[in-house]
Formats: sequence, structure tokens, C-alpha cells
Amino acid sequence: MASVSSESLATALAQLEAQLPTASLGLAEELFAILAIVDGSAGLRRALTDPSRASEEKSALALSLVKDKVSAPAAAIVGRLAEARWGNARDIGDALETLAATVVLAVAENRSASANSGNSVSGVSALEELEGDLFSFNQVVGSSHEVQHALVEPQASESAKTDLAHKLVPGACAEAKVLIRQGVVHPRGHKTTKLIERFINLAAARQQRWIANVTVSRPLDDAQLGRLQRGLNALYGRELKMNVSVEPTLIGGVRVRVGDEVVDASVITRLGELRRQLAG
Repeated sequence: MASVSSESLATALAQLEAQLPTASLGLAEELFAILAIVDGSAGLRRALTDPSRASEEKSALALSLVKDKVSAPAAAIVGRLAEARWGNARDIGDALETLAATVVLAVAENRSASANSGNSVSGVSALEELEGDLFSFNQVVGSSHEVQHALVEPQASESAKTDLAHKLVPGACAEAKVLIRQGVVHPRGHKTTKLIERFINLAAARQQRWIANVTVSRPLDDAQLGRLQRGLNALYGRELKMNVSVEPTLIGGVRVRVGDEVVDASVITRLGELRRQLAG
């Protein structure tokens, strides 16, 4: 994905984050349905990503396609995507797929967090379950040529393929079933297992938001660990799983990485900042 497209996707994901606490699988399914429309017309993709057209015009075109067909949140997401800049016409579809899958992952997080509000690894557990279901599906498909042929049989209906896919992992969670169905009925030119692998990678990346990798200069006792856990939970607004390692070269302080975000309060970092300020 080109740099300009990556920036647009990052913006879209940041905007989506505010909707995720109350998102539903219905929203994800609407976004996947819109993706099928976008993928079905090269002319439409070019129109939605044409840099010579005004953002408002592209957004209006996107909204006209889904008017009265999807919910207001789904329409708003598509409208914002059309307003953004894309380096390649296909990139808007890739972004829409990522957003839809992210909604599915968030629904799993929310379900688990609601059911296990006192469990410090609640968000991680749901994503691990989802990831495991997708992995199991790929293993079953990869081990059977008959199943592989059945899933791409042109005479078979989408519902028949979906029913077969779900029977391969009968205990899969609802969120996994949505992603498996998408991989079966709309693989977008890829092998079904390849698209499912992409969803697995998204789930693995999403898990990192729930894991705090903490580096300290010396071992912490239980009371200190408890205070640190409570402080990080309050800072990030969710129950984090905390992994702690000791690095004496820090001298003092603490360094925390949650996903791509680093909070560094070590003495070395503070001294480095002071030196840069003095040098400037």
C-alpha cells in the first residue's frame, strides 16, 4: 500500500476507534457488503479514488450508493474513506476490508470484557480464542484437497460454501464465523486461507493493545506491581496484561510499551532529553 494510502488508512482506523466500544457484527457485515460493491466495479473504484475530483464529490458518490441500504455509522465510514486520498484504486477496498475486520475484532474484545470485567486478560482472551478458531479453520482446509475444491466450486452457492466452512470449525465463536464467511464468499482474488491468514495477523496485532511490556531498572515487589498495574489500567482505560522485565542500564524509572505506543520515564531518557534541550 502506497504511503498516501497508508496514511489515509491510519486516519480511518483512528476515527473508527471511537465507534468500536458500541460496534456490532452487523456493522462489520455492512462494511463487507459495501466492499463487495466496490470490488465489483473498477470504474467505481477509480471514481472514488480519482485525485482530480473534489473530496465532497467522491463522498457524495459513495453515500449515494449505500443510501437507505446500510446504517448511518456504516455510511459515515464509507463517506470518510471516499474523502481520503489513495495511491491506488484497489487501496480503498483493502482499507474497507481492514476496517470491517477491525470491527469484528472489537466486538470480540467487548464481548469478553463485558463477561469478564474482573479478569486482567479479558480482552486478550477473546482475541486469542478468535485467532485460534481462524487458525483451526486454515489447518482443516489446508489438510484436505476435497475441502479446498468444494470451497471454490463455481456451481456451489455462497450459503452452501458458508455452511461447509462453518461445519469445519463447529465450535468457532460468532466473530470467527463472520470472518470465515468473508474469506469463503469474497476472498478478493486470494486463496481463502490466505485471506484468513490476514485476519489472523490483524487479530494478533490487535492483541498488543492489551499487553503492557514493562521494563524496569530493578525488580518490583507485589505492592509496586499492583500500583503499576492499576496506574496503567487507568491510563489506557482497559485491563492490561503486564509483562515485566528488568534492565539495570535504565538506572531508574520505567519504560512501557503498549502496542506501538511507548511511555518512557527512565532516567536515561530524561537525561537525553535534557542534553538535547541544552544542545539546542
